[in-house]
Amino acid sequence: MKHSLQLKLSQHLTLTPQLQQSIRLLQLSTVELNQELERYLAENPLLERADLAPDEPTSVIGDRGAAPEGSPTSSAQEEPAAEAHEREEREERSDRMDEMPMRDNGGGEEMGGSGSRRGDDDREDFTQFAAAEVTLHDHLTQQLSLTSLTERDKRLAALVIGNIDEDGYLQQTLQELLDNAIDEFAELELEEIAIALKHVQNMDPAGVAARDVSECLTLQLKSLPTDTPYLAPAVELCAKHLDVLAARDFNRLKRTLGVDEDELREIRALIVSLDPKPGRSFGSGDIRYVVPDVVVRRVGTRWVAALNRDAMPRLRVNKMYADILQASRENGAKHLAGQLQEARWLIKNVQQRFDTILRVTQSIVDRQKNFFEHGEVAMRPLVLREIAEAVGLHESTISRVTTQKYMLTARGIFELKYFFGSHVSTDTGGACSATAIRALIKQLVAAEDGKKPLSDHRISDILAQQGIQVARRTVAKYREAMHIQPANLRKSI
Repeated sequence: MKHSLQLKLSQHLTLTPQLQQSIRLLQLSTVELNQELERYLAENPLLERADLAPDEPTSVIGDRGAAPEGSPTSSAQEEPAAEAHEREEREERSDRMDEMPMRDNGGGEEMGGSGSRRGDDDREDFTQFAAAEVTLHDHLTQQLSLTSLTERDKRLAALVIGNIDEDGYLQQTLQELLDNAIDEFAELELEEIAIALKHVQNMDPAGVAARDVSECLTLQLKSLPTDTPYLAPAVELCAKHLDVLAARDFNRLKRTLGVDEDELREIRALIVSLDPKPGRSFGSGDIRYVVPDVVVRRVGTRWVAALNRDAMPRLRVNKMYADILQASRENGAKHLAGQLQEARWLIKNVQQRFDTILRVTQSIVDRQKNFFEHGEVAMRPLVLREIAEAVGLHESTISRVTTQKYMLTARGIFELKYFFGSHVSTDTGGACSATAIRALIKQLVAAEDGKKPLSDHRISDILAQQGIQVARRTVAKYREAMHIQPANLRKSI
């Protein structure tokens, strides 16, 4: 083989760090964006939030663009009236505290209104005293501590409580509890475990420590006043015939319980009012709120999208550090200059992120205006390619923009991806959105006769009469996606 040197020309696309950052910021949700910005703020001293720092900014994002360097815009000018009033009140209270006379605290130290024995760095953070969420285990344990049971019975009851899941059900059988605790308790018998279980089942909430749904509902019924109407047949139904009620075999229930149709309706209403998961009101976890990125309002005859100012971070370049860098350029402050460039890139990319979200959202709103006027039934078919062509972006970019981004409308908060969907052809040659078909199915089920609910085949025929050709299996798929039960389980008395 002969060795030789060759020159080859080729072209390839290289993503610059700025472009990579722009793509990464675009696909983040609002919560993830704030977390990412906090990391940048901690690493780059030239970057700061415009709503927290008192200095005049050199670059600001948050008011539809970045203010150029040397802009007269200041944080005081942009400060809302309510915030300015609150700031003045805080300053006035601080002045009054400074004027308070010094006094002896009884330990030989003097304390003033503006000073204390601890420095500012040692000041207590009262956020750590936020109310902790009470779990079902804690709630039951607290009740157990107030009972007059013996120490052995309390330990057995605590054993039962420790095996209750978050829905309030006992996960193990009595024999399994006995086998697990036989080494901890001397001469432990199954009857003692059963008695401990009864003690726990008498606690609040009613129905806790049940081993199945039937026992849970029965315990709740037995905790009701004895003069509750239809209490006895309801207890019998839950204890012995709950499977028949689940199968909606009302004729069999009437014969078994010896009641007529009206009485059975009242019994069923009493059972439906019970909670099959009594423990779910405890320890439900943190509630996560959705912060909309865009707000859609009607302006005249047109629906207009606007960025949500509360979701937009206000960033700027720190003026003090920028001035220091400007004065020391001759000395070669390369590291600081690099951080200044990174701060400007970040401000520009964050602004570009919100501009792209606004452009895409407005394009969606223009094409789905009938949804804002008439609701889901008026939703038109829409794909990513159509929006990409309208705003001059790639489909992958539209996918990033519409993922985990939300808009606030008069009809509620929706993810941007909600407005995209497949279509079904109509007899007239047009197309109907899958979202609109699901809305029609929901309307048909809501208006059906409870004694003769519509089957999937019947719903398919009704849609066909309206010019929408949908197969029965497609109707079943949409119905299951909306958590609507089949016809045999929707039947009422």
